[in-house]
Amino acid sequence: MFNLNLINITEVLLLIIPVLMTVAFITIAERKTMASMQRRLGPNIVGYYGLLQAFADALKLLIKEYVYPTQANIILFFIGPLITLLFSLYGYAMIPYGPGISIYDFNFGLLYMLIVSSLATYGILLAGWSANSKYAFLGSLRSTAQLISYELILSSALLLIVLLTGTLNLSVIVEMQKAIWFILPLFPLFYIFFIASIAETNRAPFDLAEAESELVSGFMTEHAAGIFVFFFLGEYASIILICILITLILLGGYDIISIFSFLEEIFYVFIYSFFWVINVIITNLNTYMLHMFTLSETTVNNNTFNLLFNINNIKEAYQINEYINNIVINTEYNLRGILYLFDNTNIIIDIIKIISENQILLSLIYALGLSIKTIILIFSFIWVRASFPRIRYDQLMSFCWTKLLPLIIGIIIIIPCIIYFKESILFNLWLL
Repeated sequence: MFNLNLINITEVLLLIIPVLMTVAFITIAERKTMASMQRRLGPNIVGYYGLLQAFADALKLLIKEYVYPTQANIILFFIGPLITLLFSLYGYAMIPYGPGISIYDFNFGLLYMLIVSSLATYGILLAGWSANSKYAFLGSLRSTAQLISYELILSSALLLIVLLTGTLNLSVIVEMQKAIWFILPLFPLFYIFFIASIAETNRAPFDLAEAESELVSGFMTEHAAGIFVFFFLGEYASIILICILITLILLGGYDIISIFSFLEEIFYVFIYSFFWVINVIITNLNTYMLHMFTLSETTVNNNTFNLLFNINNIKEAYQINEYINNIVINTEYNLRGILYLFDNTNIIIDIIKIISENQILLSLIYALGLSIKTIILIFSFIWVRASFPRIRYDQLMSFCWTKLLPLIIGIIIIIPCIIYFKESILFNLWLL
């Protein structure tokens, strides 16, 4: 029993510590990226290129004297940030980092993540109410209304994924995307889900709950020192979690090996398209030159050639045509040689076979695939923050209820209709 508990604690620590370290380095990446976009230097003193700046900031917050309002509800004042951080970290237990690699492969993992993200709202609400400050209270009310509103968009988008896959298991959803990533047929859904994710994590330009021009610092106005770190870690842990969730349900998750086959198909399409363009060019050039020679002979016989054409130009054009034909033919031969090499050596299949035989290498490839996709999404979050101005709170809520919600409901209705219509046509054709 003791060994089992020790193993469970070790698994949790092996998951939580890298997540917290990732949060630290994402804060540095955000500051460096925004500094580059705004033509500033960013953190560059503490550590090599400022890599230890996050640890210096954490040390500063931890050694600061803690000050709290005398009229605050102290218990709830401390519990609020703790709830926010804990429920931001609970969702990582369901994440499949590879086939069978997760803390708990739960059949209702998608539903669990929705519940956990909803419960994190209580931490913000308690922290803002217990501070006995009007700015913190208004910030918590704004944040709660915003999170509840945009959770409806997220859950509606996830409902369509559940309808298509027939499961709530994240590992099964990832495995079902080996044929095609859901982002390709469901790109409008990805676009809506990405916008709702930014609002769900209180990120700019939807960070109205922390608007310093209106509410000082929103629901965390009265929090300082070490307890403020919980809010800080919880916010960035939520960003990483929502980016991983987008990767799992729309970008194929940890699957990166199937992209080799996809690139191979693109390669073949490119080669055959190039062959078609070459044939069109050669045919048009030969037709044009034949027409020119025929016309020149006709005009010479009519003694009017000097008025229309110059025989030297015709010869030069013929030489240029031959030169172009030689280049095109040589290029075609080279590409056909490459195509023959791919067809006969099966390079892609050999690479996949070598990777599949080595479990350690395969696990590293899966982790690398999930990391790259998540990093791209996190960079998109930073890019949006640096590019768009903050909108008004009424515009934010109106955008959710009058724009995004009707749009996502329409997508939920039309996608199953298209699938059912296609299946019915195929069934009728099969009957014929």
